[in-house]
Amino acid sequence: MMGFAKRTLTLLILLFFLAGGLVYAQEDSLSLKLALIGPGDELYFWWGHIGLLAEDRLTGQSWFFDWGVFDFHAENFFTNFAMGRLYYYCAASPAHLNFSALTAANRDIILYTLNLPMETKLEIMSFAENNILPQNRTYNYHHFRDNCATRIRDIIDLATGGQFYAEFGYAPSRFTLREQVRRHTWFNPFFDWFLSFLMGQGIDRPITVWDDMFLPSEIILRAENFYYTDIYGETRPLVTSVETVNLSRNRPIVLDEPKAVWHYVLIFSSVFSLLLFASYLIWYKRKCFRVSMGLINSALGFFFGLAGSMLFFMTFFTDHDYTYNNLNVIFVNPIILAAIPLGLSYGFSGKTKKRKKSSGLLAVLWLYVFLGGLLTIVLNMFPPFYLQNQVTLSLVLPIAFVMFLIMYKIKQDNR
Repeated sequence: MMGFAKRTLTLLILLFFLAGGLVYAQEDSLSLKLALIGPGDELYFWWGHIGLLAEDRLTGQSWFFDWGVFDFHAENFFTNFAMGRLYYYCAASPAHLNFSALTAANRDIILYTLNLPMETKLEIMSFAENNILPQNRTYNYHHFRDNCATRIRDIIDLATGGQFYAEFGYAPSRFTLREQVRRHTWFNPFFDWFLSFLMGQGIDRPITVWDDMFLPSEIILRAENFYYTDIYGETRPLVTSVETVNLSRNRPIVLDEPKAVWHYVLIFSSVFSLLLFASYLIWYKRKCFRVSMGLINSALGFFFGLAGSMLFFMTFFTDHDYTYNNLNVIFVNPIILAAIPLGLSYGFSGKTKKRKKSSGLLAVLWLYVFLGGLLTIVLNMFPPFYLQNQVTLSLVLPIAFVMFLIMYKIKQDNR
């Protein structure tokens, strides 16, 4: 039933614009606008959104063409998502319904009217209508190379006869992809760290302004002041007017440039590690300390082991190519999960020999993590291996070193 409804809506939209084409040939009543949508609450909305708004001034009809549609209920959605096969599609729907929902969700909505000749607008409409056909609408979404924003960027390039790419296709960006991502994640320390942890070497390579435009806001930044030569040889601005439909309230801002946070993470990790070592010096002879230290080992094993397992899986078994060539996997990987049973064994076993063995293995495990982190520091000195992983190192190394010292001393004390 839902499939029939979608096909019917698509057909109605096509008939509407095909019939309208006769009117457009006589009078330019069609208006095309870029609709910039600000960040939302959900993680996948933090980078904002953009679509194409088509308005017919004669009929009062307006449609929102959206290349960022996905369906949680689609067959094998979560399996495909885990494997890096993100199937998105293009759809068109009444603009007022979209904007009402976005306003209710407290998101920015700003419209930028495109200054295009009538023939060019009809060409763009034909392209968009073709994109929503059932046989054409689905595509394999990529976070950086092919998403809702890059599709709009390519439409602008089509509308300007390739002049948009000529201007920005080779212009160096002011940031890397990692830095662009972190401009939008700074307000959530956990996800800011975790997403940076997952991203591999390819995210730290120099990029162009064209590559920047995987972000909706970067498209608008360039389009607002862009001039091009139209099909009649006339030079004109791409954007003629800006209309604010809604402004969000009390949302974190998008930073002009990313914050360097590794030193804050290093302070946090160092203080935490010093407190652990101080607790060992004060209470190491008490049973409650042994139980607590066993649980701390298990908790750290769970956190770092789970993060490392996700990275290992995404790097070697999926199509999430932005995680490839990631030095973090050398020292944060599934091996750390061994700290879970070893920590429980040390903390709760009634046998001294078993506790000594567990503490010795934990000392070896944390020494491996620490030395693996040092190895990545050395590798980072060579350009082919460079990874901007200072935040990960700042969190992991102090903890790993102190845990090694504590468990080694415990083993020597036969506790």
